This record gives sequence, C-alpha cells and structure tokens, in this order.
Amino acid sequence: MAGEPMQIGEVAARTELSLRSIRQYEDTGLVVPSASSPGGFPLYTDADVDRLMVIGRMKPLGFTIDETRELLTAMDRLAADHPGTDGELPPDERSALVARVRRHERAATERVAELRAELARAEEFAGSLRARLAGRAETPVYS
Repeated sequence: MAGEPMQIGEVAARTELSLRSIRQYEDTGLVVPSASSPGGFPLYTDADVDRLMVIGRMKPLGFTIDETRELLTAMDRLAADHPGTDGELPPDERSALVARVRRHERAATERVAELRAELARAEEFAGSLRARLAGRAETPVYS
C-alpha cells in the first residue's frame, strides 16, 4: 500500500467513475476494496484505483463485464508470476495469458479506430450545422 487508503468519494474523483459504477464493480467482483475503516466502510488503495482505471477505460470501448474480468484475471496472474520461485508460471500458461492480454489490446485498438471514425463523422456534421447557421444554407446538412 503506497499511499493512505481512500474512501469511495476520493476514488470516484480520481477515476472519474460514479459511486454507483464503483459499487457495481464491487458487486460483480471486478474490484475488492483492500481495506476497511474502523466503521466498516470500504477503503481503497492505489492498486485498487489502478484496477478501477483499467475497468473504467474498458467500458467505453464496449468490453463486457466478462471480458473485463478475463483481462483482469490474466493481468493478475501475470503480475503474480515470479520467475525462479515457486510462484513461477509454467511457460505454456504464461504464453496463454500473454496471448489473452494481446487479444484485448488488439480489440481495444480496433475499437479506438472505430471511435475515431465516428468522431470524424460527428465533427463533420457539427461543421455542416455551423456552416448553415453562418448563412451558407447551400451546404447540405446530410452531405
């Protein structure tokens, strides 16, 4: 635990996630607060915040809860890999986990490209509306 544990409000501000979303991710088991206050309220560590950041970045890219869980599980297993110790992953398992993370990376890259194309179309549309409002009614909105 690098910094002081945080309450959910601070975590929400840091991650730009709503309290409701954070609680939903807790309910689905995607994140488990690492500590609790003397009153029993959940407290989050920097590692919990990092995990929520991953979850929060996956959602707008269209990843499902199950896909998110799959990626987080693979990342957790890879992080726990300690070569040369009893915690070392077998090579075939490590390769499978790396391949899983790479599939998610490719899917994210493809979705980003799709979102950029959608954004370009939206910007073009907004520009055509501005042109119409500027008195250039000959510029069709539907072009």
